Amino acid sequence: MNSFPDAGKIGRTAGLALGLALLFGLAVVGVHAAFTSQVAGANDFFPRWVGAQLFWQQGIDPYSQTATEAIQRQMYGGELARPDQDQVLFVYPFYTLFLLLPLTWLPLAYAWIQAIWLVTLMACLVGGMLLLLRLVRWPRLPAWLLASLLLWSLLFYNNARTLILGQFAAVVFVCLVASLLALRSGHDLTAGALLALTTIKPQMVFLLIPALLLWAAWQRRWRFVAGFGGAMALLAGASFLLLPGWLGGFIAQLRAYPGYTITPSPLRFLTEYFFPWLGRPVEIGAAVLLVGWMLWGWWRLRRETAVSPTLLLTLGLTLLVGNMVVVRTATTNYLPLYIPLFVALRYAAVRLRHGSAWVAAFVWLSIVALWWLFLATVQGDLEHPIMYLPLPLGLLALLLAWRPKGTQRTQR
Repeated sequence: MNSFPDAGKIGRTAGLALGLALLFGLAVVGVHAAFTSQVAGANDFFPRWVGAQLFWQQGIDPYSQTATEAIQRQMYGGELARPDQDQVLFVYPFYTLFLLLPLTWLPLAYAWIQAIWLVTLMACLVGGMLLLLRLVRWPRLPAWLLASLLLWSLLFYNNARTLILGQFAAVVFVCLVASLLALRSGHDLTAGALLALTTIKPQMVFLLIPALLLWAAWQRRWRFVAGFGGAMALLAGASFLLLPGWLGGFIAQLRAYPGYTITPSPLRFLTEYFFPWLGRPVEIGAAVLLVGWMLWGWWRLRRETAVSPTLLLTLGLTLLVGNMVVVRTATTNYLPLYIPLFVALRYAAVRLRHGSAWVAAFVWLSIVALWWLFLATVQGDLEHPIMYLPLPLGLLALLLAWRPKGTQRTQR
């Protein structure tokens, strides 16, 4: 048997890698020319990038007051932030700096750094969509529907906002979908390591991680648990070696964060903004019911041996509850909610007459509807609270009312 790698396969792989690198470079040039050279943006990325620069180049603690003031002066034209402004704290786990390390040493203007980051996020969104289609086992798509879905991955309101702000949510999304796909394929160590990477934004996965680890324990998928634990130990351990006090600084900034942000959970918007007569008791009661429903769903997973539609829908419920009850969320944090959404869309495409056409209609209608809603309600540079409701409430209604056949266990 020939033990040497197939030369043709190596050549094809090298050609594909070269082609993707060329496409990435061309996209960076295009985004720079059309957008970032004209407008300095990615406001959620900028403080983390400056914080990473300060640490890697000068050894400054990104959670320190020195770093915060340096970020503020760069963000606000040499001035410190007023109390009524975003304080632009670093407020991410220290190991986020490992992700940003390559961008901190590039001798480029911020417009180019921003362009590189935005194209990276585009790749995460498009790649995440392609992986999601595989995860839900979508049959072969017509080219026009695939094109529509890939455009949706960039143009849908929550996705486009992720790009405009330079949000790390796109990285969490692709890592989460890749983790579930690896888990379904039996690559449990890889799946666990990918899940650990999603903790760069812990508020997006703080309920999902215990749900998956509990399911893995029930199914004795110990390699998945070990992959997650090992990756977390590596990330946290390296962080403590480089900055022993990082966790205290991170927690202190987390506690300060709600003091200068103004967007609570969808549940609080409903009970305090849209229907204030409902009040705090109704909010607490609804949260208790949602958490109880979620825990009941977890319990039902103990006999779910595979990464099936039932498991994906339960994880979707978990993600939904996390967004509904968390102290603060953001419309960009909704990206993982596409997992249950696409379980439903795949079902519609397969089971309904002209299902692909119905899915395409939903795709384009959702793009137009949410952008129209945003433009009709935007207040200065702030989203109206109404933007926080359509996706989670729509999915909540779907999960409450829809019990399709065919979402039972599937083979791994």
